[in-house]
Amino acid sequence: MLKLRIITALCLVPLVLAALFLLPFNYFALFAGAIFLLASIEWGNFIDKDRAFITMLAMGLVLYGLMGILPLEGLWTESTSLDTLAAGMEPRLSYLYMVAGAWWVVALGLVLTFPRSASWWRGNAAMQSAFAFLTLVPFYWAMMTLRGFQYQENPHFGAWLLLFVMGLVWAADTGAYFVGRAVGKRKLCPNVSPGKTVEGMLGGVASATVLALIVTFSIDLPSQQTIVVLIASIVAVLASVLGDLTESMFKREAGLKDSGNILPGHGGIMDRIDSLTAALPVFVLVVWLLS
Repeated sequence: MLKLRIITALCLVPLVLAALFLLPFNYFALFAGAIFLLASIEWGNFIDKDRAFITMLAMGLVLYGLMGILPLEGLWTESTSLDTLAAGMEPRLSYLYMVAGAWWVVALGLVLTFPRSASWWRGNAAMQSAFAFLTLVPFYWAMMTLRGFQYQENPHFGAWLLLFVMGLVWAADTGAYFVGRAVGKRKLCPNVSPGKTVEGMLGGVASATVLALIVTFSIDLPSQQTIVVLIASIVAVLASVLGDLTESMFKREAGLKDSGNILPGHGGIMDRIDSLTAALPVFVLVVWLLS
């Protein structure tokens, strides 16, 4: 199994990097849209396996409809300043991120009180579909917001920014794994994910913080922007843990070990992006609030 996971990862990393740095913005939007639709199918399995395709179709229509309200071209900016990323954000888009932030606060409550919390959404397809919307739609727009940042002036600037946030999550996952295996004792959320420990989470946050410090100081950001990026990074990493736990909660309630089987050795798309669904919109939200 470990060998299969490594082989799949070695195939995925070049694919992700190629999509980030080689695809023009509009084609990257299609690539991100494909991820969104595949994740929607898997979320449909959490609700009703027999109607997973209907969930994907509904989510696709919602995404397409929102593109008429929040055109992707409006995400582009010509400045390299993170202050401009916040100040220049389309107002309706900022509302989307505030809703996303509120959702992750609610999700925290659901996770902490699981399985009692499941009693009021178990078997409620409409509510679970709303959870899918609140998780996946802001995730998609956060990808596009970061990837499209300063695109007209430097097409790769946003790619590096998006890769930075993704790298924070990967660093946190790696740090949590090794620290958890070495010294993990206290269970973080045993009713949802018995394998995760408090020590592992702290190790992951520490690993991601080190990465954020290295990156921010190596590119010599102004002191105020450095503080904003560091705070946003730490909050995003904490949110990534919540994203992982939230998906684990829905899988556990649905009786699933993995969200799918599209990625050999890894499970489904949601199993790979669960942390990012929270980290990306939360990072953008914190930058917007602090800038």
